[in-house]
Amino acid sequence: MSDRSGKFAGEDPFVIAKEWLAEAQESEINDPNAMALSTVDKDGLPNARMVLLKDIEKDAFVFYTNYESAKAGEIEQAGKAAFVIHWKSMRRQIRVRGTVTREDGPQADSYYNSRSLKSRLGAWASQQSRPLSGRAALVAEVAKVTAKHGPNPKRPPFWGGYRITPGEIEFWADGAFRLHDRFVWRRSDAGGSWDISRLNP
Repeated sequence: MSDRSGKFAGEDPFVIAKEWLAEAQESEINDPNAMALSTVDKDGLPNARMVLLKDIEKDAFVFYTNYESAKAGEIEQAGKAAFVIHWKSMRRQIRVRGTVTREDGPQADSYYNSRSLKSRLGAWASQQSRPLSGRAALVAEVAKVTAKHGPNPKRPPFWGGYRITPGEIEFWADGAFRLHDRFVWRRSDAGGSWDISRLNP
């Protein structure tokens, strides 16, 4: 589009997303990769929570979680999810909607092994989203898994990644007098060509 220039310029939305994230890493105080992930339960009721985006691939976005968590159950049931990343300091955001598949192979192992030991043990100890009698019970479970798995625990079979392959990506930037700039990239199937439109603010 003739007016898609500057921060919106480019022929690959994943490259643009990487560039925006790199800029945010210079200006956001905490977690520039934090994203609000939305899913729906079996009744169609939406759910949202913050997770950390860990990779922007050439055709997808990847994050990691417990496969027995509420979010994972909803993802597995629907096969779809959406997220938004908002960078307050840059006054920009990216919205994504798409299909979801698991990443539970060598890439998940590599990311798990890059985490701190306490985080790796925490992944074993936490029965994410399920009731907990108190913090002491969680601390006791961490001690138990530490004794069992030692200083180099393997990735739990119930923990790994999800890859969101978008059918829609929207780039938004703040504009004067609330005349924001919005460009949406849409495609009918993964790997297909993108249709790009400017949207009203």
